[in-house]
Amino acid sequence: MTMPDMTGDKLSAQLIKIRPDIPVILCTGYSEKIDAAEARKLGIKAFVLKPLTLDQLAQTVREILDGNRLTDPD
Repeated sequence: MTMPDMTGDKLSAQLIKIRPDIPVILCTGYSEKIDAAEARKLGIKAFVLKPLTLDQLAQTVREILDGNRLTDPD
């Protein structure tokens, strides 16, 4: 979410505008700007919170590549 000049949600929205089928996974440690419900509205396929393990990341990527939407993070 925190990058110079543009936040992750804005970058995601721009990418999705160019290619609506792009599988975006948004990962953040904490954000007052966006949550899982808002991410879904933008077309983001998964919203995960840090810290996460490599297994959790791998499972998220696999589920998105398989075309499955994920539930909200715990």
